[in-house]
Amino acid sequence: MDPIRGISVTGTGKRYAGIPVLSDISLKIAEGEIHGILGENGAGKSTLLKIIGGAVMADSGTLRLNGMPIKISSPRDSIAHGISLISQELSLIPNRTVLENVFLGRWANTAGLVKGRRDREHFTALIRETGFELDPDMVVSRLSIGQAQQVEILKALARGATILCMDEPTAVLNEMEKANLLRVIRRLSAAGTTIILVSHYLEEVLDICDRVTILRDGHHISTADASGHTPESLVSLMVGREVDFLMPDIPPVRPGAVTVLEARGICSNSVQDISIVVRRGEILGLAGLVGSGRSETLLALFGADKVSAGSVAINGQRVQPNSIRDAIKAGIALVPESRKDQGLVMSRSVVENIALATLGIRSAAGFVRGVAENRAVADISIAVDLRGVRAGSPIAALSGGNQQKALFAKWLLAPPEVLLVDEPTRGVDVAAKSRIHSMIIELAAKGTAVVVVSSELEEVIGLSHRVNVMRRGRIVAEFDRNASRDDVMASAFLK
Repeated sequence: MDPIRGISVTGTGKRYAGIPVLSDISLKIAEGEIHGILGENGAGKSTLLKIIGGAVMADSGTLRLNGMPIKISSPRDSIAHGISLISQELSLIPNRTVLENVFLGRWANTAGLVKGRRDREHFTALIRETGFELDPDMVVSRLSIGQAQQVEILKALARGATILCMDEPTAVLNEMEKANLLRVIRRLSAAGTTIILVSHYLEEVLDICDRVTILRDGHHISTADASGHTPESLVSLMVGREVDFLMPDIPPVRPGAVTVLEARGICSNSVQDISIVVRRGEILGLAGLVGSGRSETLLALFGADKVSAGSVAINGQRVQPNSIRDAIKAGIALVPESRKDQGLVMSRSVVENIALATLGIRSAAGFVRGVAENRAVADISIAVDLRGVRAGSPIAALSGGNQQKALFAKWLLAPPEVLLVDEPTRGVDVAAKSRIHSMIIELAAKGTAVVVVSSELEEVIGLSHRVNVMRRGRIVAEFDRNASRDDVMASAFLK
């Protein structure tokens, strides 16, 4: 790594509505370096990445590339300087092919004629460089999330990117896809590509990064070699205090606890013959590979996926299938996999989002009692540790961790009989993850039956009294709380 060549920010600052998000950030990243940016949700790390990638303009500061000042005011400017931002939300055209997406707007042509053979040759060279296995003629909508992310990387490289800014690139990948992406990142770095990586997976960061930078409340706290850190030391710098890495204790299910959720023979387009029973105060984990039917099972129970056979009962009372309204009336709540696409109304305020599911409780003659609503939202915001957030602010302005807490708060205003939780801590920092785990356990301790889906095996095992393993739309194994990671993985892959 050449310390002179590379990218640097000096005195960078950014405010939103007068509130500082970044304050006087100065940082140098050498050419070919894999550099991790760490911090709690709201620390400013994604904003810094977006400034470098041209998605956000800084209010102050200087950006330099190979020692020369550059001005970036748009993604187009960044691309012109060889910088590409790969966000959590991928920017692909789903009804177009892999090849078309990779060369979108940059097809080889002469006198207005597109040269398909030249693009295919370039595509083959990129595949050879990265080691990806992608069919250029496959429609993007048919790809897995991991494959779609590979298309984003190829698109960046096709544009001549020498600096990749990656925001939570492994958050939605399974174990095999994560391993493959990390291998490609190392390969690109060895060839001279600079990687700037934002991630909440500390072990992953320590394993792959050369150096790490810690941000806290928009301030630069530390930059140091990754080899000198442990996960515990990183967390201490991120939050300014010690955080317990261990999963909180789960109180046992009371003897004789009654059945709250009983699903029998549930079938849909994605799952077959799913039968689960969850007692009052019990947490059932659903494990399995991406595409195994875990999320689809929760959607079917919530009435959001069409059920062709089977039944669902809450406290012995049958619930009308395929009706979200009836599921909610019966006391079923869902914290979905995608808070932005399925759980929150991003154009609305924090208070509107939190109050949405329980408007009827605070309404009379069709009018919402505003004072009661604001008081209820304020109380639940404190309970879920929704810090530094104005109730009238748009939910889109919140950090990922605070958005996730708001999504939980939405259902906790009136504690449900059954809470279905899909990827409860995806894209949140260590401190927020600890709080969300505690919320789930506290809710179960008060009598709610909980079903948890997570791609993190340690999370689903550590949170659950029992774990059901799914494969190809069916439940193939069940384990108690003492299950080992190897046993669960073996069932997910082999049975």
